[in-house]
Amino acid sequence: MVGSLPGIDNFHLRGRKPVEHRLPTLRNDIKNNLEPNVQQDPTFRTTTLYRRVTAKTVRKELEEYDGYTDETLPSVRTICSILNMLGFLARKVIKSKPAKKIKQTNAIFEQVRKTNTEADLSRGVLRLSMDAKAAIKVGPFSRGGYNRLGKCASDHDFKPDCVLQLFGIFLPRYHHSYFFFNESRVTADLIVDCLEYVWPDLQERYGPTKNLVLNLDNGPENHSRRTQFMKRIVDFAHAHNVRTNLAYYPPYHSKYNPIERVWGILENYWCGELLDSREKVLGLAESMTWRECHPTVTMLPGSYEKGKKLDASEMAQYESLIERLPGLEPWFVDIKV
Repeated sequence: MVGSLPGIDNFHLRGRKPVEHRLPTLRNDIKNNLEPNVQQDPTFRTTTLYRRVTAKTVRKELEEYDGYTDETLPSVRTICSILNMLGFLARKVIKSKPAKKIKQTNAIFEQVRKTNTEADLSRGVLRLSMDAKAAIKVGPFSRGGYNRLGKCASDHDFKPDCVLQLFGIFLPRYHHSYFFFNESRVTADLIVDCLEYVWPDLQERYGPTKNLVLNLDNGPENHSRRTQFMKRIVDFAHAHNVRTNLAYYPPYHSKYNPIERVWGILENYWCGELLDSREKVLGLAESMTWRECHPTVTMLPGSYEKGKKLDASEMAQYESLIERLPGLEPWFVDIKV
C-alpha cells in the first residue's frame, strides 16, 4: 500500500542468547579448572586432549572455587557442550588410561589445581612446566607420518648417527617454551642448568619474579627425594633469592603435565620428516609453533654424569631449608628464602 511504513527486521532479538552473553568469564574459568585434569594422548599421534572429570564435576568445581551459584550456572548438558567446543573430550582411550593409581592421587590433583590457579592469578609469580621427551634417534628412520615428497626411510632402526636428549621448559600462562638438546643424558644437573640458563631471559621478559612454581613429574632425576636435584634446586632458589615451590603430578599421571601437550604438537609436526641430522632436528624444533609462539632452542654442550648423590648428613642440611606439605610430603615442597 502506498504510504505504508516499511517493516522493521527484528530477527536478531529473537531466540535465547548463548550462556556466554550472561556469563562472559565462564569459558576461561572452565579452562583454568580443567588444566590439571587434562591429559595429552601419550602416543603423541594426535593432539587430542582428554579430561578425567565429568561435566557434573566441572559444574560443582565452578560453584566451589569460582563463586558461581547453582541458580546462575547453566545445566550439566550445557557445560558438556562447552567442554566439547573447547576440545576437552571425555572419550576414554585405552592407551591414555593411566596404568596405576595410588591412594593419594586425587588429593595430589586437588593440590596441584590449587597451586597452579594461585600462581597464574598472582603477580610476581611464574609457573613453569618441565619435563624430558623420549630420546630422539638421529638417522633415516620412519616416525610413522606422511610426507608429500615421498621420502624413503630405512626398513629397520639400525644404529643411529647419534641420540639426542630433549628437555623442555614451558610457561602455560604465556605459551612460550624452551627446548634444550644434549647428546649425553637428562640428569638432575642438566635440569637445573636449563633453569639457570633461562632465568635471565625470564626476568627480562616477564619482570621481577618473587615466587617460582615448578610443575614436574616423578622422574628419577627430579624427584623430591633425589638428593642431587634437591641440592641444586635449593642452591638455585637461594642464589637468585626466589621462593620456589615444587608441585609434582601423581605417579603414573605425568601425561597431565602441561608440557606434554607441547611434545604432542612437536611429534605431530615432524613425524613425516626424516630426522637424519642434528641440524634438521634443531631446525624443525625451532620452526614448530604452539599457539603462534616458536620455542627457544638451545644445544647444550658437554656431557652429564649420572649417579651423583649426597650423603645423609649433607642432605639433612638441605632438608632443614625446605618445607613439605603434611600428608603429601614427596609431591609438594616449599623452598623459602
